[in-house]
Amino acid sequence: METRMPPAARAGQRKGDFGRHAYRIDWPTLTLAYGIYFSFLLITFSYHYLPWWIVCPLGTIVVALHGSLQHEGTHGYPTRWPAVNSFIVGWPLWLWLPYLNYRSAHLQHHIDENLTDPSIDPESNYLTETQWSAMSPLHRLMRQAMRPLLGRMVFGPIYYAVMGLRDLSNALLRGHLAILRAWAWHLPAVALILYWVLVVCGIPLWAYILGFAYPGTALALVRSFAEHRAHTSVTGRTVICEAGPFWSWLFLYNNLHVVHHDEPGLAWYKRPARYRVRKPELTAQAEHYVMPGYRRLFERYSFAAKEPLLHPQSE
Repeated sequence: METRMPPAARAGQRKGDFGRHAYRIDWPTLTLAYGIYFSFLLITFSYHYLPWWIVCPLGTIVVALHGSLQHEGTHGYPTRWPAVNSFIVGWPLWLWLPYLNYRSAHLQHHIDENLTDPSIDPESNYLTETQWSAMSPLHRLMRQAMRPLLGRMVFGPIYYAVMGLRDLSNALLRGHLAILRAWAWHLPAVALILYWVLVVCGIPLWAYILGFAYPGTALALVRSFAEHRAHTSVTGRTVICEAGPFWSWLFLYNNLHVVHHDEPGLAWYKRPARYRVRKPELTAQAEHYVMPGYRRLFERYSFAAKEPLLHPQSE
């Protein structure tokens, strides 16, 4: 069983290992992966046999849940071998995001002292004055539209897909091999998924995008909408969202995000118990950045921006 280490005992240990238990294969996570892929195959195969209003919501949930599984893969699950994990979790059911690029960016995001800094943190929702000034009017309009939660869900999937293609274009021009290697795995994987979807299951491309991939991505973006905030304290930048069973399961308990950043190696299914044990400590550590669930998030921020667009320290 893993133990909670005092700060002084962590000095020689990588941050990403905090909370990790000993395993070669983490069977709960591997079982989850099998369940997600089996569900995906079953739901897509049932496209012509069940009403769309059953198939598409189920497909949306599976695609979003798979995004949460990919997040666990970046942290060394379900096995101790990164290449094996990439093969298991890296299939792009939502089509747009190369897993290896995501893994690289996400691990950089876990340098907590850089959290929310838009010049360093690749997952920051903020911008610097320089970044804003360099944007075209259309790009600025899109970033403004994505500030409310519903805007993020509606425009976010296409925005991030376009940004991914921009990164690919830049990598081709500049010879960035790491990005190109990620796309070299991503494109054949997309082709295999689309072969199953379009040829075997007979789902039109537009139906898969609008009924599965796009809303699945939109649902996944709810989690990252409120994960972090700009704050003078490093530990006060990460949220605790006390969500109900549906959202907690969909996000594999990353709604308890301060637990994840404090112990990034902790398995997803151990987060609720860890939070219950450490709740007073973690609440104080997060500078009381606590939300009572995603319903409240929708009520307050569906049409209103939660944060300023420019990072406060860049103004």
